[in-house]
Amino acid sequence: RGEIALRIIRACREMGIESVVVYSTADAGAAYLDLADEAICIGPGPSAKSYLAMPSIISAAEIANVDAVHPGYGFLAENAHFAEVCRANNIEFIGPDVETIRRVGDKAQARDAAKAAGIPVVEGSAGPVEDDDEALQVARKVGYPVLIKAVSGGGGRGMRISNNDISLMHNLASARSEAEAAFGDSSIYIEKYLADPRHIEFQILADRQGNVVHLGDRDCSVQRRHQKVVEESPSPGITPDLRRKMGNAASKLGKSVGYHGAGTVEFLVQGRKFYFIEVNARIQVEHCVTELVTGIDLIQEQIRIAAGETLNRKQSDVKVKGHAIEVRVNAEDPDRDFTPSPGLITRYEAPGGPGVRLDSHAQGGYRIPPHYDSMIGKLLVRADTREAAISRMQRALDEYRIEGVKTTIPLLRRIMRDGDFARGDYSTKFLDALLSG
Repeated sequence: RGEIALRIIRACREMGIESVVVYSTADAGAAYLDLADEAICIGPGPSAKSYLAMPSIISAAEIANVDAVHPGYGFLAENAHFAEVCRANNIEFIGPDVETIRRVGDKAQARDAAKAAGIPVVEGSAGPVEDDDEALQVARKVGYPVLIKAVSGGGGRGMRISNNDISLMHNLASARSEAEAAFGDSSIYIEKYLADPRHIEFQILADRQGNVVHLGDRDCSVQRRHQKVVEESPSPGITPDLRRKMGNAASKLGKSVGYHGAGTVEFLVQGRKFYFIEVNARIQVEHCVTELVTGIDLIQEQIRIAAGETLNRKQSDVKVKGHAIEVRVNAEDPDRDFTPSPGLITRYEAPGGPGVRLDSHAQGGYRIPPHYDSMIGKLLVRADTREAAISRMQRALDEYRIEGVKTTIPLLRRIMRDGDFARGDYSTKFLDALLSG
């Protein structure tokens, strides 16, 4: 919905493909609906009755006689059953094969695949832990602190850090409960918690003919509660040699699991070592960062691959030029523990100028519904150097005016003016330190 739906509609229009967008009653009247060739309401505001309601979505697809469904991100984007239902109804699901989604979507299976491909993983349980006693054994073996993670997780849900046996026992129950509520799967696994890593991911593209390329890295270390806040490419924190090794590992993993489509292979980097953590079998929120430094339209590539086309580039053809930064602008109040701030946008002035891109469905008079993610949009800049990109982002954020709801723009301005960020000297602990300072 929203920003990513608009992004896909635009890609389709440039390719001469008619688009049909589904929407809930909470999104009725949104301006992006008018840009699609057809818009179909699939239910009321709560996502369980609309954007997660498979029968309603399939019915809409059949009524509109579509060839394919692009799931965007979130909701059903990595749901293997939904992909299976689409294809059972002769509708192409724009994403990997069902079995691949299941394999990489299960964090334990994905770890096994990485180990089989010779890619280092963070030490932890061999698979899902069956009970509390097994969890204790694993934690004591790898050593505290440890991280509890949901097998079917994402977005930080079902994740808990434990520093001793007591906190582990306490956190296991809450992690399982949150994982069950978010993903319908309470399975969890345990891995060693790295104290001060960078979070680096690599974008891959793979076709059905077995060709795989990576499109460089994105540094996603500026995050809060495992939710990304700022992304940039290339990362200022890894060497060219490490970048080459990680890129090769990402492509190797994609090939080994028979991946096709656009995907993201995520790693943690501690010092000169990197560790695989997961694969996201969908387009990422931050895909635009890669588009700005490579000139490659990832949504259009997804569509071409789903149509059976062969990749039209080799790894040697991929060139990263300049530096790009993305910030996520959310309707949240940073002064009140990032409480969501839905409501009516009374003033909206978008930034512009050279090297500025804004992906957003919002505008003045738009009412942010309370049912969904709080992201208003993604502000991106590109420049020849990182220093110039930071200056450009500072200027763009100063131009961005949103009134009527609280937003994270003041915090993003603060990040861009921080000395450690300017030096590229940050890790996944950066934002916590900034907020507590």
